[in-house]
Amino acid sequence: MLTITVNGKKRDVQGPADTPLLYVLRNELEITSPQFGCGLAQCGACSVLLDGKEVRACITPASAAVGKEVTTLEGLPARWAKQQNLPAAEAEKTLHPVQQAWIEEQTPLCGFCQSGMMIKATELLEKTPHPSDPEIKAAFTTSGPSAHLCRCGSYYAIVEAVRFASTLMAKGGSK
Repeated sequence: MLTITVNGKKRDVQGPADTPLLYVLRNELEITSPQFGCGLAQCGACSVLLDGKEVRACITPASAAVGKEVTTLEGLPARWAKQQNLPAAEAEKTLHPVQQAWIEEQTPLCGFCQSGMMIKATELLEKTPHPSDPEIKAAFTTSGPSAHLCRCGSYYAIVEAVRFASTLMAKGGSK
């Protein structure tokens, strides 16, 4: 048995240590935002943050998460609340600025890849609060194991949402 911390909560998981983290999250812990896209770390649909760094959960063994913090799309609000030192009552009704930007900019088309896109955007904005367009594009295309793929082609909307999220984060999350 392994104990991993997912979205701020310690969880005991039963699977073998080499089980892909994606399967543990989806099948055992019933966290459905990371998607199975390719199974080869080539599309980004399964992305999660592992101690703040984007990893592809389809190829990351569950054992790699022991002693680290796994953050999925569901955990972004709590991550933001913690970073902003928000009181618990306010934290419960707060979205992460990346999520808020995705909603307000109506970014997703089918939505399949969007969890991974928001995870990557969060990683980028935590490292580079005011990224340029080339930095945004590079984050989604040349950083990490491979480019993030969107079958619907909503790339322009994603860049716009990252820009808007940057503005929201600079204001502390509010419009």
